[in-house]
Amino acid sequence: MRYRVFLILLIGLLPASLTWAAPAQQVFTDWLVTCNNQNFCVARNIGLHHGLVMTLSRSAGAHTDANLRIELGGLDDPPAKMPAIASRLMLDGSPLKPGGEHWQMTPWHLTTSDSATINAFLQHVQDGQAITLDKGLQAISLQGLKAALLFIDSQQKRVGSETAWIRKGDDPPLSVPPAPALKSVAIVNPTPTPLTRDESNDLMDYGSWRINNSQCSLDPMRREVWVTALTDDKALMMLSCESGAYNTIYRAWIVSRQKPFASHPVRLRLPFQPASESRDIELVNASFDIKHRELVTLDKGRGLGDCGVTTRWRYDGQRFRLVRYAEQPECDEWQGPDAWPTLWITR
Repeated sequence: MRYRVFLILLIGLLPASLTWAAPAQQVFTDWLVTCNNQNFCVARNIGLHHGLVMTLSRSAGAHTDANLRIELGGLDDPPAKMPAIASRLMLDGSPLKPGGEHWQMTPWHLTTSDSATINAFLQHVQDGQAITLDKGLQAISLQGLKAALLFIDSQQKRVGSETAWIRKGDDPPLSVPPAPALKSVAIVNPTPTPLTRDESNDLMDYGSWRINNSQCSLDPMRREVWVTALTDDKALMMLSCESGAYNTIYRAWIVSRQKPFASHPVRLRLPFQPASESRDIELVNASFDIKHRELVTLDKGRGLGDCGVTTRWRYDGQRFRLVRYAEQPECDEWQGPDAWPTLWITR
């Protein structure tokens, strides 16, 4: 999954205020960069870091809204007796002292949002080989950092401006384009009338009929039907159909709540075109978030759940529309699905 690139064509004939940025995700040696449809970019080191990670994030536009953090962690917290990391940081074997007064420090975290501090730190480390911890295996590889920073500058159109991290110039901050406006997907019928017992029983019977008439490889004894109210006159019905080691694929229908049942299948289609994937999303490990009224998918790259794709979709009265798409292509035991980098967001 390394070196995967997501590039999406802009709608060139529309005014800039009506378009969105092209989401992009790319690996530069030991650094992963993700920029979403608002040109908000996040970069972090990947690979054999053993739990020591540096993350950079930056918003689009003239303002210097950036954050840099170095932390020791992963899917599991470090041992309680692990010593603080600030005094143990090394750059290519020499002590690395974070300069400036704008660092917030806890035993396993260092973070700053001060632009001058971030610029000075990046200038100091960007040509190095690795940041390590004294007497530890943990390492932040710096191979690819400079290319990752230049990619962010290019995505946000900062190259040649005073705000660029790599190729600075004399262009003023206001020459940098602002973040595109967020698209909105309204919630239709946010508090639908709950299914009555009769409605639920009838829909479950209809779902059982669907199971028996669907081409599914999952053992019939393991197939399940699930229904919930979607609007006052429609319900969402899902049934488990295929299963692997750690992923289950569902099929889903939007069904009328009253007999005779009318239904049509749920199809999830991305509003952008990934470079090497179909725009159609399978309902992998699907669930329905009742609180936010969103259909959720989680396609895990492996059982540990530290990589893969997760999406959220909202029903607009006709179909489910994408409200969030996040992907972590590198399986390095750092983050779970809730923290994977986001390529697409809406209001």
